[in-house]
Amino acid sequence: MSQYIFRRVLTAIPTLLLITFVIFSLLDLAPGDPTANLPLSIPPAVRQQIRESLGIGQPFAVRYLKWMRQFFINEPLNAIEEVTGLKIGNSEERLRVTSWTSRGKPVVDLILERLPQTLWVVGLSYLFAILIAVPIGVISAVKQNSIFDQVGSVLSVIGFSLPTFFTGLLAIVIFSVHFKWFPSVYNTTLVVKDWSSFIAQLKQMAMPVAVLTFFETATLSRFARSSMLDNLKLDYVRTARAKGLADRLVVIRHVLRNSLIPVVTLIALGIPQIFAGAIVTEQIFRINGLGALLINSIDSFDIPVVMTSCVIFAFLVVAFNLVADIAYGVLDPRIQYR
Repeated sequence: MSQYIFRRVLTAIPTLLLITFVIFSLLDLAPGDPTANLPLSIPPAVRQQIRESLGIGQPFAVRYLKWMRQFFINEPLNAIEEVTGLKIGNSEERLRVTSWTSRGKPVVDLILERLPQTLWVVGLSYLFAILIAVPIGVISAVKQNSIFDQVGSVLSVIGFSLPTFFTGLLAIVIFSVHFKWFPSVYNTTLVVKDWSSFIAQLKQMAMPVAVLTFFETATLSRFARSSMLDNLKLDYVRTARAKGLADRLVVIRHVLRNSLIPVVTLIALGIPQIFAGAIVTEQIFRINGLGALLINSIDSFDIPVVMTSCVIFAFLVVAFNLVADIAYGVLDPRIQYR
């Protein structure tokens, strides 16, 4: 196992470098000007100085290598200093990846500011979806063609077919406009310090979490049901039942464990989406999370923020692919890593 993990990590390094090169190249070819959003009162000479300070006039290779140094060397060193309190070199002269539209604020600091909002909403909804979808898929497969299975299938098709912007707007119209139970706009400045603020936080999280949970549950439950049905027909299940094992033990100890392998893949690949943010849902409920940050950065042509967000997302995809492969060996001991 350790040798397999070591080989996968060595493979992931050139993969990530290639991804960074492709993303940087595509964003470099995108039309736009980072000084376009500056006030019109700024003289052209000052605009040109700003462009030169951003390194826009430098060759592509120079800008790419500078970004690599800032992201893969300077940012980790700065994080180590903040966590441990140690001083590594001259931190004041260490250039960091800074935003073009946030007055030179480091991009990592912007992402860390928005991350809690995204984790509270998107992360919690994904956790609820896993806890709900897996039991629904298992019960639907065991009780195939029952009323529970038919109702679950209908709800899964509805949840998977309807986009989140439709269900989100529908929830706002019903529960905010008509019944006035929940706020339609997410207050990102709310600080939970007493019971009333805690209730207010739960109320503003209710609709976006419910919308995302409904969508994710529909996908995961269908995968879990399909995988369970495939395993229930295999010979080892009939053998276990022939030995006198109860159906509950057969399902939990044998069928469920083998059926979770494709479900684990889907769950692991979906976790990076938590950190990317639910772009559409965050826009509907005005959640000031990572999805909103990415959209605003694209609108304002803030290339450093877009670049850093895409690279972090790519890193999470590669990392959780490795986590899924390791989980295979835990769920099925027959899988050998060489």
